[in-house]
Amino acid sequence: MAEHPSPHHPPHHAPPQPDRRDFLTKAAAIVIGGGLALVAPAAGLLVFLDPLRRKSEAGTAVKVATLDALPANGDPVQKSVLATRVDAWNRTPNVPIGAVFLQRLKDGGVRALNVACPHAGCFVDFRNSEDGYHCPCHNSSFSLDGSIKDPTSPSPRGMDELPVEIRHGTEIWVTYQTFRAGVREKIAVI
Repeated sequence: MAEHPSPHHPPHHAPPQPDRRDFLTKAAAIVIGGGLALVAPAAGLLVFLDPLRRKSEAGTAVKVATLDALPANGDPVQKSVLATRVDAWNRTPNVPIGAVFLQRLKDGGVRALNVACPHAGCFVDFRNSEDGYHCPCHNSSFSLDGSIKDPTSPSPRGMDELPVEIRHGTEIWVTYQTFRAGVREKIAVI
């Protein structure tokens, strides 16, 4: 005899079995959601590390001028230092990275002095009337060779001289570098 369900006793059913499609859908949602959750931190990390990938020609020799741009009398001339900046996506030529004073020497060579004052990093001016350099920020004064002119100057050292090469007989190439301000030692800033 067959049993008939009664209102007091519902028919006995086996518990529902999980569907494979539901499992695959849930697993795919977790994987995709986890992947999307990693996008923002990964993008932030790339932006944070981006300056490490950027390169410029700072610290390598760059062409700054030619000998005919310098006065024969030895007066210094201020020249911008332009370099090529390269990052993962772009190559940008002629980016200003600093400036130097170039001076023709009696022996035929050229002296290059960084225009940044070693005291606080202000730009130094050449004063022909004083036959030397003057920093307008804190009144440091320097001789034509970049040495400290006045012992009471607040600058801890003379102006920073940079390596110079004469290439092809007329091109002036300078290895441009900046140095830490406010300290006696000449410490390169990377």
